[in-house]
Amino acid sequence: MFEGFKVLFVEDDPPVRTSLTQTLELAGLEVCPCGSAEEALPHIVAGAQLIVITDVRLPGMDGLALLDHVIATDPGIPVVVVTAHGDVAMAVRAMRTGAYDFIEKPFAPERFVDTAVRALDKRVLRVALDNLREQLQKRSGIEAVLLGNSPVMEDLRRKILKLADTSADVMILGETGTGKELVARCLHDHSHRRDRNFVAINCGGLPETLFESELFGHEPGAFTSAAKRRIGKIEHANGGTLMLDEIESMPMLLQIKLLRILQERKIERLGSNEEVPVNLRVVAATKSDLKALSEQQKFRGDLYYRLNVAVLELPPLRERRADIPLLFEHFVAQASQRYGMVPPEMTPQHLRELMAHDWPGNVREIRNAADRFVLEIGGVDGAEAEAAGPTSLARQMDVVEKALIEQALQRCGGRMQEVMQQLGIAKKTLYDKLHRHSINPDDYR
Repeated sequence: MFEGFKVLFVEDDPPVRTSLTQTLELAGLEVCPCGSAEEALPHIVAGAQLIVITDVRLPGMDGLALLDHVIATDPGIPVVVVTAHGDVAMAVRAMRTGAYDFIEKPFAPERFVDTAVRALDKRVLRVALDNLREQLQKRSGIEAVLLGNSPVMEDLRRKILKLADTSADVMILGETGTGKELVARCLHDHSHRRDRNFVAINCGGLPETLFESELFGHEPGAFTSAAKRRIGKIEHANGGTLMLDEIESMPMLLQIKLLRILQERKIERLGSNEEVPVNLRVVAATKSDLKALSEQQKFRGDLYYRLNVAVLELPPLRERRADIPLLFEHFVAQASQRYGMVPPEMTPQHLRELMAHDWPGNVREIRNAADRFVLEIGGVDGAEAEAAGPTSLARQMDVVEKALIEQALQRCGGRMQEVMQQLGIAKKTLYDKLHRHSINPDDYR
């Protein structure tokens, strides 16, 4: 359950120490029993994958002094203190100092195990978040813009860099919110056109009556309100990149004119007979199946085949769940800076909800969820309670486990020995999990 993480259990009474160690081990937890605080000290280092459960009354250094040492070393390590019956003041002091929880003797073994599991849950999440923040800080270039460690994102970044400096027009396919304009900007920013204009037009957001004027510009007197020359979007993008978003909504008449521009690289302003040469890259983006639309006579087939040369397909977020924690942490950091607020602490339950949600709005939706998280005005979305319900707990745990394995494979470049060491699991256990989650290590090499 918590491979690589352990419970550092400090108890000076040998029979009690043995009994409770066995209780934790029977629950599937790895335990490091210690007879004194001094014996536990070497295990407590910054970043250690452990929690501490300590009796308060110990010979030599007591449990509260050990708590102070842990907080000074790494405040992210949860400490559970065990107090004698009636030591309420001591328990209150420990909680004020920074203890994760306290257990009062006598206690039921079930409560002891439950407290340990909750503390381990918190520690696993804290270590994962620290790793994500470290990854975000180290990223640069295209990796800092198109975030994700999944193989599909690695492949997408590779294709973008390969296409960027070519003259090829590009078609971007992806659901709403997958980041089509961001990909178009990456193509522009990593090309020799980066110093010229990047012009984006939403074809679905312009009235048909204004489309030609917006795209091609016009000369004075071209129509009633045309008082002076206007340079159109295509000409403005000369030397740079023109992005046509939602190209499926472009009127048929303009599709014919666009096809001519793609073939001849020349335009005519409205009201002019003079051809203006243009040197630009056209990036067309769509969430629709243009081939199907062309077969239905709703999109020009010749334009589809002219655009369908260099194609970039953006995966929906539900197909790259391993990237969800990284994206969410990135957007939380942005929202915190934008609103000038310290975000609430992430809980294991919240992470499970993030991983279990299908994100129909993709990256745009997770960005909004991060804003709500920082503002503390709601959860994942309205379907959160259903997604996180008790019947889906096993599915949530599977999703989280798969994501952690994929992240480890990505960090280690698919080298299985390193993955086993990072996750702290045996070879057979790892291969069983790979088979169960249909993960192919070769995809990460």
